[in-house]
Formats: sequence, structure tokens, C-alpha cells
Amino acid sequence: MKLQRTFTPKPGDLHHDWYVVDAAGLPLGRLASQVAAVLRGKHKPTYATHMDGGDFVIVLNAAQVEVSSNKSQTKIYYRHSGHPGGIRAENFASLRDRHPEKIVERAVRGMLPKNTLGRRMARKLKVYSGGDHPHQAQQPKPLGKVGT
Repeated sequence: MKLQRTFTPKPGDLHHDWYVVDAAGLPLGRLASQVAAVLRGKHKPTYATHMDGGDFVIVLNAAQVEVSSNKSQTKIYYRHSGHPGGIRAENFASLRDRHPEKIVERAVRGMLPKNTLGRRMARKLKVYSGGDHPHQAQQPKPLGKVGT
């Protein structure tokens, strides 16, 4: 009788590709869930929950990401300085005007594990508010089926 063993990839077996996504006109939640899955490596047959086998993702045109209904006025982002009374609130529209990259970064980061591995996965996300990026040398491939 042959024993069944659980497959665990070795660090040398893992290869990190680069993908690029144009976020213009895409719903924020659907974009974030697709990007988070690629960052975790769930699209690969070598996926393991305890290893970082995911790929790098470049998100372009973060300033043109869409939200449904009136969320641009009602969705609130909070941050706290750590001091008493140091909480600050800002709605989606004003945060998109100031730092459109932070909207996508926070949405994706919320869908990653809340531990050291999740923080390492989040570092592989590159978000830009415009259509240009400095990662041409990595030859990123377009990521298909986002936002559908």
C-alpha cells in the first residue's frame, strides 16, 4: 500500500511572475478579491497556505476605480494616530482626490492574512494612480478576468 503525502513546495520551486491590471472602471471589491488571490498564489497548482507562492501585481489607474450606489459619499475610511482623540475619518471621494492608491491598497490588504506572511504578500502589490509604472523591465503580463 502506497502512502499519500501532502504536497509542500520547496522555496526553490516557487516562481514569482509579474501581472498588470488596469483598474479604470472596475468595481473596487471585485478588483481587490482577484488581486488578493493572485498575491496569495491561489491560481497556481503549487499553492500552500503557509508559503508565499504568489505573484507581483501592478494596478494602474487607481484613481478611476468604481464603487456602487452612493458609496463615494457614505464609505468612510478611519485612521488613528495612537493618541487620545487622534481618530480621523475621511470619505471615499476625498481620499480618492488625495491618495487614490491607498483605496486599492487598503481593499486588497483587508483580504490578505493578518500575519507576517500577509504583510510580505502585501509588499508585492504596486499601485499607481495613473497609467504609467516603472516596472517595464519585469515584463508584466496582463491579468485576465478581473471585475467580471
